[in-house]
Amino acid sequence: MISPRLSDTSSLDSSKNLLAFSAGVDSSALFFLLIENRIPFDIALVNYGLREESLAEEEYAIALAKEYNLAVYIAKAPQWTNNFEANARAFRYEFFHSLIDTHNYTHLLTAHQLNDQLEWFLMRLTKGAGVSELIGLQASSLRQTPKETPYYLLRPLLQSSKAELLAYLKYHTHHYFVDKSNSEDKYERNRFRANWSDMLIENYADGITRSFAYLREEKLLLEQGIETIISIKELRVLHLTSSRLRSKGADIALKELGYLLSSKQREEIAEKKSIVIGGKWAVVYQNSRLYIAPFINTPMPKIFKELCRVSAMPIKIRSYCYQNDIRPRDVMIIDKVST
Repeated sequence: MISPRLSDTSSLDSSKNLLAFSAGVDSSALFFLLIENRIPFDIALVNYGLREESLAEEEYAIALAKEYNLAVYIAKAPQWTNNFEANARAFRYEFFHSLIDTHNYTHLLTAHQLNDQLEWFLMRLTKGAGVSELIGLQASSLRQTPKETPYYLLRPLLQSSKAELLAYLKYHTHHYFVDKSNSEDKYERNRFRANWSDMLIENYADGITRSFAYLREEKLLLEQGIETIISIKELRVLHLTSSRLRSKGADIALKELGYLLSSKQREEIAEKKSIVIGGKWAVVYQNSRLYIAPFINTPMPKIFKELCRVSAMPIKIRSYCYQNDIRPRDVMIIDKVST
């Protein structure tokens, strides 16, 4: 049997890599493919404690780590009463980021595959989205933790379908678990999976794979006019070659920060030069730059206010900068393309 395709993993051979592991089909397949390709890595698992199999999955991760001489990290999630998916994602990445900060991992690997890519595409398509939003899952993207530790988020399986991964595991008799919650109709993603994406992948996988490759190339061309010139904690400053790029720039930056814009919010950013999104994020367009930071109100001393006024720092980001010891002169830089 030919093994499922991994995207370029040449950078992983001499790197310190962390695999987000769940013991399900996708992450188990990625685990054994990394072993097969002799790529060094450790594993991290979040135990949500929601299913009977949760403890067995944790024990399986520990056993695999022992068998292959890997480090294994386990986090037990709290029991949330609402907004499970959002809370689970935030908890999961807080856990991964703590490991990256503490153990100096340079790459975080997740097992998103072709079906996941199509599910995302269809979900965003139905809500109204442009190319950048439709192609939400990238094979490689540079990120940083809240402590500003840089790392790469890699998704090596985006060209492989769920069926390919399952066939690979069965052929090699590798053990895996099936999460029954993935078929529960109460989750929107599961409805898209059951009604559309799985069927499309089953019948048109090759064409869909090629289409995503073309779309990724076009996405890069569209984003050439957007450049991140400052990234300090949760503050982003982007240079835009056109004011028409501000909703796209905001979408890219906020997605990196873990916030997804709705189609209505993107329209509001395109219409207004200064806005607060979701009661949380300040987005300000000023002099070819897009400023993005958490929106907060906190008292500031007169000297800091005066420095902000003199430097013409946007009002909506001043409190965040003051609270995080970010000096106005470090934000209001004159970049290489300024007039």
